[in-house]
Amino acid sequence: MALEKTQFAVILLGLEKLMAFTARRSTSFRERLKGKNLIAQIKLQDNSQGRTFLFKNGKVRSRSGIDPNSDITIIYSSPELAVRLMRPNRSQLEQINAMKNFQIGLEGPDELTAWFMETLSLMLSANVSYGTDAGKGVTRYTSNTNGGPVFVYVKEGRIIRVTPIEFDRDDAAPWTIEARGRRFTPPRKATLSPYTFAWKSMIYSKERLLYPMKRVDFDPAGKRNCSNRGTSGYERISWDQALDMVADEIKRVKREYGPGAIMNGSGSHHTWGHLGYWLSGRIRFFNSIGFTPVVHNPDSWEGWYWGAMHHWGQSMRLGGSEAYGTVEDCLRHCEMVVFWSSDPEATSGVYGAFEGTVRRQWLKELGITLVHIDPYYNHTAALLGGKWLAPRPATGNALALAIAYVWITEGLYDREYVEKRTVGFEIWRDYILGKEDGIPKTPEWQENESGIPAKDVRALAREWGTRRTYLAAGGITGFGSACRCATGNEWARSMVCLMAMQGMGKPGVNMGGMQMGTPVDHRFFFPGYAEGGLSGDIQGTALGVNMYQRMPQLATVNTVYQRVPRLRIPEAILEGRTSGYPTDPKTIEGQFQKFDYPAPGNAPVKLYYKYGGSHLGTMCDTNRYARAYQSGNLECVVNQSIWFE
Repeated sequence: MALEKTQFAVILLGLEKLMAFTARRSTSFRERLKGKNLIAQIKLQDNSQGRTFLFKNGKVRSRSGIDPNSDITIIYSSPELAVRLMRPNRSQLEQINAMKNFQIGLEGPDELTAWFMETLSLMLSANVSYGTDAGKGVTRYTSNTNGGPVFVYVKEGRIIRVTPIEFDRDDAAPWTIEARGRRFTPPRKATLSPYTFAWKSMIYSKERLLYPMKRVDFDPAGKRNCSNRGTSGYERISWDQALDMVADEIKRVKREYGPGAIMNGSGSHHTWGHLGYWLSGRIRFFNSIGFTPVVHNPDSWEGWYWGAMHHWGQSMRLGGSEAYGTVEDCLRHCEMVVFWSSDPEATSGVYGAFEGTVRRQWLKELGITLVHIDPYYNHTAALLGGKWLAPRPATGNALALAIAYVWITEGLYDREYVEKRTVGFEIWRDYILGKEDGIPKTPEWQENESGIPAKDVRALAREWGTRRTYLAAGGITGFGSACRCATGNEWARSMVCLMAMQGMGKPGVNMGGMQMGTPVDHRFFFPGYAEGGLSGDIQGTALGVNMYQRMPQLATVNTVYQRVPRLRIPEAILEGRTSGYPTDPKTIEGQFQKFDYPAPGNAPVKLYYKYGGSHLGTMCDTNRYARAYQSGNLECVVNQSIWFE
């Protein structure tokens, strides 16, 4: 104890010296110290030891002892804990756990406590240089995008170009798959989706919003002129004006109506990044005040979610199939790949680039038969070649049923697998054969629907039924594709049933198109799409599933149970009532839990805070949204976006 108290005293004394030293070396840190005049205190919980820091006009001095009149105070439960957590290389997890267990306290106004804690953290990064000197005044940085990892070249504070990352001998070695007497290893250079090359232009685009704007005839203290939304112009205001106006409106609505009157929704994705991503800082903020969330319909994977999920019997992949290990299995054992409503060369697997291209070219090199089913001669078919079948849009399910008919009547399915590993096949079989509705789902029957000649359907069914076949349904299995059309639910259900008939999971028989499923080091964990960033949200993100044992932040919870379905926002605003079904990936039964708006005890929505993305360009019958925006029922609208949309 005595040793730790001595160490604590030395650290506190050194803290003053370190701040002064950092201010002498760093202009930005020196200017920051001028931002606040305050008294800060760091002490032990029993008041046996502490030190007070006085910030005044950019200068810092300190004195030993306890000051009962300090503006802010950091409190540690013991000197041992204080010594461990005040080291530069402290454990973030230990710090968070100490906060959760009330072993650290922080007292004072939010504005001052946030400033002081950020100031302490900035000492660790002041004057730290990043990047690689590329010569001629150019510095090369690394970054990541949702279209691939990049090198970013900067000169005199401006981006001059963006290129794919090229890996060198200091980077980790890639994986290698041995299959059919060959070794397959990805190239040592990343790929990028075309739009990633446009990031430089996007950053410097004259269309970007660089400052806040207010509708010219909107006066929160007077006439709001709600009916003029979309017709009246905008004027530039200062950041202080904008922040005060939005904060005042949030407080007013919460005070007058309750937190349920504040509605927040986002585009499906908006901007990416640890802070800006729609599952990160946005949710943390709105959880802290309480809000009515906009419930997204699963429009990226609609047919898989509402339909296919019930055939899997689980909801782990939102109705899609499992991808792990499929690239290796496909290269080793597969004899044919059917790309059905699948164009990964154009869609890049949703979040990726062209890393799957070389893997699909390996299929061609191995002589694996490739079939493409798509109303359009898509990019993947054009690049890889093979057989192309072009059904009419939204008729793919008829084609799938006809394939099943051939398999059933000609015995081209895995009977043992179906008997031992599936349930309900008899119902499916009787429907296919027409015993249920009197209509056998023959290739001739489907020809009137899809336009595909019956002879071609029989040929495809026979080849598929006698070869180890992979089915690539969608850009990545379970997203996009025909699952979004009017018959998308039935199509997605049929995709699962077809693969079950062929013994899915056996060598060379699975779902995937080489876009996902490469070898993975399971000993390494990196938070991804759904882990929630800084949100701490244990209900609406995967944080509670994937991060519960390593959660590096304080948890947050929204206390409002009222919800509004995104496709029914206009009805909620204009008519004051609507209903919907949740997108609940935790359980199959969750999608049947109908909810009504307004929820009992909650006020109708009065303030809509929209985070990125425009409803008018992405939803159905958007004149409804225009009328809702112009309704006096909606007293205030805030839109946070990088574009004027």
